[in-house]
Amino acid sequence: MESFLPKKNGLYLSLVLGNVNVTLLNKHSKFAYKDEYEKFKLVLTVLLLVFSFTCRFVFSYRALDALFNFLLVWYYCTLTIRESILISNGSRIKGWWVFHHYVFCFLSGVMLTWPEGILYQMFRNQFLTYCLYQSFVQFLQYYYQSGCLYRLRALGESHNMDLTVEGFQSWMWRGLTFLLPFLFFGHFWQLYNGLTLFRMAQLPECKEWQVFMCGCSYLVLFMGNFSTTLGVVYHKYIHNQDKSKSL
Repeated sequence: MESFLPKKNGLYLSLVLGNVNVTLLNKHSKFAYKDEYEKFKLVLTVLLLVFSFTCRFVFSYRALDALFNFLLVWYYCTLTIRESILISNGSRIKGWWVFHHYVFCFLSGVMLTWPEGILYQMFRNQFLTYCLYQSFVQFLQYYYQSGCLYRLRALGESHNMDLTVEGFQSWMWRGLTFLLPFLFFGHFWQLYNGLTLFRMAQLPECKEWQVFMCGCSYLVLFMGNFSTTLGVVYHKYIHNQDKSKSL
């Protein structure tokens, strides 16, 4: 009964929506909202994949890059709002996988304000190639995680409000460990982006504050993503070791 009672919004939802009650009143409504959230992520992931490919290999216009970064800002802002509503309705999303969307939103906003110049062009292709790879991996994650969640729900081993995430969680050991190399490669690409930007920030012609801020954002993303994913793998390994000893 408690899960269907109105709840006070958290700080973020209060700032964005005010005191609007976001508690959905039945299981069907909650599942429908979760399903719509998943479809939204899929459609935007495909759109970002096509958009990043177009900017990287077809057109090279700063205005088009700005539109792409604006789309990223809007996408991640929308995700944070929807995820906050889902958490209020019982979704069990790990803290980092929510927080890293705020970091991505900040990073995309900084990229949006980065003016045209030599340093922007130096990093542009690397950034767009990374975005292309990230969208591809997110599509893989959605496709395989959604199928895995469906099977686990049918077996009664998953919560109805569990979501697909841009990372790795313990329930994904059932057939999704092949995603780990893709994830770790993306994490180290974030580290590479951060180190590249820090080197660019030391150049005498670097006058833009965006270079250093983007470097810090990528470093935060790498540390958070890598440590969280590694923690899941480590705890699962320890759990399996304890289980084998007990047998």
